[in-house]
Amino acid sequence: MFQYINKYKNNITAIAGSLIIVGFMLGFVDESLKEMALITATIIAGIPIAIKAYQALRMKVFSIELLVTIAVLGALFIREYTESSIVTFLFLFGAYLEARTLEKTRSSLKALVDMAPQEATVIRDGQNITISVEEVVKGDRVIIRSGGKVPVDGRIISGKALLNEAAVTGESVPASKTIDDKVFSGTIVDNGYIEIIAEKVGDDTTFAKIIELVEEAQESKSKTEKFLDRFANYYTPAVVLLSIIVLAITRDLHLAITFLVVACPGALVIGAPVSTVAGIGNGARNGVLLKGGEVMDKLSQVDTIVFDKTGTLTKGKPEVTDIRTFNNQEPDELLRLVAEAETISEHHLGQTIVKEARLRELDIKGEVVNGEIIKGNGIRAEVDGYILAVGNRKLIQAENIIIADEVADYAIGREKAGNTAILAAVDGELAGVFSIADQIRPDAQQALEIMRKNGIRKMIMLTGDNKHTAEIVANELGLDEFHAELLPENKVEFVKKLKAEGHIVAMAGDGINDAPAIATADIGLAMGEGGTDVSMETADVVLMADKLMQFSHAYSLAKATVRNMKQNTYFAVAIVFILLAGVLSGNVHLASGMFIHEASILIVILNAMRLIGFQGGVR
Repeated sequence: MFQYINKYKNNITAIAGSLIIVGFMLGFVDESLKEMALITATIIAGIPIAIKAYQALRMKVFSIELLVTIAVLGALFIREYTESSIVTFLFLFGAYLEARTLEKTRSSLKALVDMAPQEATVIRDGQNITISVEEVVKGDRVIIRSGGKVPVDGRIISGKALLNEAAVTGESVPASKTIDDKVFSGTIVDNGYIEIIAEKVGDDTTFAKIIELVEEAQESKSKTEKFLDRFANYYTPAVVLLSIIVLAITRDLHLAITFLVVACPGALVIGAPVSTVAGIGNGARNGVLLKGGEVMDKLSQVDTIVFDKTGTLTKGKPEVTDIRTFNNQEPDELLRLVAEAETISEHHLGQTIVKEARLRELDIKGEVVNGEIIKGNGIRAEVDGYILAVGNRKLIQAENIIIADEVADYAIGREKAGNTAILAAVDGELAGVFSIADQIRPDAQQALEIMRKNGIRKMIMLTGDNKHTAEIVANELGLDEFHAELLPENKVEFVKKLKAEGHIVAMAGDGINDAPAIATADIGLAMGEGGTDVSMETADVVLMADKLMQFSHAYSLAKATVRNMKQNTYFAVAIVFILLAGVLSGNVHLASGMFIHEASILIVILNAMRLIGFQGGVR
């Protein structure tokens, strides 16, 4: 019964409105017919309201619907049929308009869900077959043609194409993809043909996780919302008590009922949640995942940002610029051995060496024995019977391997030129130095300038890289401080120190090596194309397009959302006071008070909807 009434609530609203119009028309013929029509309209429109009030009472909640139900029963008792019918109609009509408007604030999530692929074409037993996306399994060979949606996360094994990745990254410019590049579910092949091997399917895909995170974030409440929820629990019974006091003092039931209706805190209760939903929706459309209202609150208060270097301030796409060998080592053979060892590493620099070996078409089998990753320093491994140590000076020194002056001078020279020097030792002897260079992100300078203008007072870079390369990056970007050659635990200690000094700290990193520091900061922010599993789980904010301008947008959006929330709250409180003053002075009546009440709710929703089109920090 309850579900049936709720399903046809819009029809009930229309019928009640029609009966009110008919009633006023009948008033010119017969007053009793007018009253019958208005009473019928009151009952029809009042049933859904009374049901919601009853449901709330069963949950021990004093709802707005309860106040309206009491007021309508009182209006019927004193034979104010015009006001009882108009109040119930306006309440339902207001709820309808609220639902329609709120639906628009959630349009970003709906658009994401609508983008989810439904089918996939896979090659099985030599045949191309089209199946439901839920039936695709890891290892399937999937075909995507021009105009098709990528159904799963995977790696391209054949073909090339331009992909529209806006659904995942917020970036509208198509990205060129070819063999060995990763592609993500929900993206669209604008032009071309690719075959991929499915690596993540179903709920494990990046796109599915984005939808899940946005859904959870829109349900997560800010501190303001939590306070207003608690406030409403005390406010509603207080209003009922005040209405009884008004009745006792004035002996005017009509005045007490009107007081009851206009004191409803509708705009106050809905103002903060709708701002949060609209703000999170805007972030999702622009490739920024903000995990809820509390994250918005905290991000807006951040005054200090700590950056990792590689993959955050720099592109994270380094290249091998030089290989210098010693002790008569062959460059390609040393590269092959080191690349084999680095297949166990997820670090940018290690993967760069593997990529270089593949570009040179060296035979990389990934056959590593006793491989060990030393966080922040490098790796140890056995390859083809050789014992390798590959990493920074700290690792080589820890292995008691002598670094000759010639090697040390060469490495320092490469670092001063802006390279990262990776030392490689074979069987206890230094065999070569790999020079790797990365470029500063083209949008970094502009993004940092915008964040400074918006309130960031301190910008610091923490990196495991050498001090020479770190200094070049810090100077070019105008950072306040930089600290180099740090281990992950050193970054955590530094973030803790900043927090102890009273700073509200955001930590931005690639979400893998920086996960501990990201988790320690007040706001953890992860950058990574498509978002790694670690980044999505650890960070409060995830940037999907590897663009620092998205960080700038997230910070500006958080400030705008909190500002919008405050505007709505102040406006709602002011309206309640104005209406109550109007009631007590005799200038606001039941129907007009209800009209102003519903109008105030729509105004706060429309104000929040401005956040949907907010573009601060986006260029």
